[in-house]
Amino acid sequence: MKMKTLTIISSLLLSSLSLLAQQKDPVLFSVNGVPVNKSEFSYIYAKTNGKNADFSRKSLEDYLELYIKFKLKVQKARDLKIDTISGLRTELDGYRKQLADSYLVDREVTDKLVKEVYERIKQDVELHHIFFMAQRNAPAADTLAAYEKALMVKKKIEEGAAFAEMAAAHSDDKSAENNGGNVGFITAPFPPGMYALETAAYTVPMNKLVGPIRTEGGYHLMKVTARRPARAEIEVAHLLIRKTDGNEAEAKRRIDSLYLALLEGAVFEELAAFSDDKGSAPRGGYLGFFGIGRYETTFEDAAFSLTRDSAYTKPFETSSGWHIVKRISKRDIQDLNTEKPRLENRIKNDERFQEARRAMIANIRKQNDFREFPEVLERYATTLDESFLSFRWKSAEEKSPEVLFTLGTKKKATIADFEEYLVNSARKRLRYGGSMEAVDALKLLYAEYIDEFCLRYEEENLHIKYPDFKALMREYEEGILLFEATKMEVWDKASQDSVGLEKFFRTQLQGKYRWEDRATVELWRLQTEGKDMLGDLLKMAAAKSSTDDILARFNTETTKPLSVEIYSFERSKAPDGLKEDKWRENAMTIATENPRSKEWTFYRITKIDPPADKTLKEARGYIVADYQDYLETKWVEELRKTYKVVLNKEVFEQLVKS
Repeated sequence: MKMKTLTIISSLLLSSLSLLAQQKDPVLFSVNGVPVNKSEFSYIYAKTNGKNADFSRKSLEDYLELYIKFKLKVQKARDLKIDTISGLRTELDGYRKQLADSYLVDREVTDKLVKEVYERIKQDVELHHIFFMAQRNAPAADTLAAYEKALMVKKKIEEGAAFAEMAAAHSDDKSAENNGGNVGFITAPFPPGMYALETAAYTVPMNKLVGPIRTEGGYHLMKVTARRPARAEIEVAHLLIRKTDGNEAEAKRRIDSLYLALLEGAVFEELAAFSDDKGSAPRGGYLGFFGIGRYETTFEDAAFSLTRDSAYTKPFETSSGWHIVKRISKRDIQDLNTEKPRLENRIKNDERFQEARRAMIANIRKQNDFREFPEVLERYATTLDESFLSFRWKSAEEKSPEVLFTLGTKKKATIADFEEYLVNSARKRLRYGGSMEAVDALKLLYAEYIDEFCLRYEEENLHIKYPDFKALMREYEEGILLFEATKMEVWDKASQDSVGLEKFFRTQLQGKYRWEDRATVELWRLQTEGKDMLGDLLKMAAAKSSTDDILARFNTETTKPLSVEIYSFERSKAPDGLKEDKWRENAMTIATENPRSKEWTFYRITKIDPPADKTLKEARGYIVADYQDYLETKWVEELRKTYKVVLNKEVFEQLVKS
């Protein structure tokens, strides 16, 4: 009794869930019982119509008619089993793999990193650091020594030693001898290999000593002393008067005179002729765009202090000399979509990208209960010999079913699966030859295999995680089916059914394609060196002499200054000189000289044909297109009789906005 009650409750619950799903995404129409949900139609309507997707009744009705026809053809393709053709399945699988790779990288890695760095570029950070060199590939002893030295210096600073003094004394960044480790203001993204330092710079509390922080180059002790809204980029021109020993007063006098000239209305770009910066002077002092960290802080501060275009600074001094800077424009940080391409290019060449990819794979393993059996790999490793890292290696004839690891509830990888991967990864195996033992290489290849396995697993489930991925795959698959079905039912028939095409032309298109009145026209060309012949040539042409007689009169076996080309023109498409009063037999245009081609040319009409119907051969391209339209219309009519289309008008009304 209890079991029966539970069964009834379970059935009611399932029915309720099904009803709830339908309420959230109701069926707009169905073709032969196959549903098309409101969300699918809304998505494809908006995507196809773009900015014109106003969801008006007329627009929706027109597109609904098109989409129903599309679904009718797709259903026919499925009934013809086109979706089972191996070549098409291979094409679809290839597209899915390509799209899935893009989704995994773009959605799970790139998009997140872009959003992270976009938020960071909104701020500049003032950074102080002490650097202890230890490259990633440095000997372990050197790396340990650098790390311990960093800890020692950190302890001294925490005990009261001045950061600047310790930086000058111990930093492997030689600029610390002069700046005490003060890098100044910098902004994201940091140079390649310094992602960990960047992350700390944007997340640690102000004035807090942190580290050692590991980067590609070594270890860092770091503190952030200021954060400000990002300065972004500024476009400037400048005037420079250089200083040398003994000319300080003269340099100041010269820059002051330039500034006075500006105040009195002189043109900045013209004054650049007096600038000592020979690179920018010929361009009106133009330096272009720059952001923070490119020039001295004094120069940068002066330039970014200008609050409007065309404004210029008072004279100020840097290590190079005296400057006056003019602001041309300022380029602030744009919205995320605008900045995204630039930021993507920066981060894809950085270790942050690989770190994020590794984190994504680790998350896949964690979410799907990854379990491995290391003893199986260890036993397999004992079967390998030195041939493993050469072309001579072959997998075992008997395929082992031993399980290396499992992922989720249904996915597993066996020794046989791994061996197949090793066979197909010969290049990867060979790259380790001579540099390590077979067992060590096996472990590296095994780690790569796990990564690829996890990515494939995630790819197979992308349609659950990303509805738009599912939509794109549906579009691509149905697009292939539509193409193949239309090719079979319409295009091939139209081009190959000569009897049907001729009958269609005879019964449906008589009089549709017609020639206007047409002229047979000769284009005569006489080379310039034969100019003395031109008068006689025109007389013979006007006297209705035949083409052959004219050519025989002026050409010889050794010299042929005269040539002719024959054309047929409808009146509306004829050369301008023939359209008006010249439209008659034996009419001629005036001979004109073309200096570039070094020839005289004129037209002569030899025959006028009245308007007439075009033959099938003459209008074949147009007629085949009409026949395709005819066959498609008949095909759709047949499909509507074969497949039942049910439209939910109430759901359609929910889509209408105007």
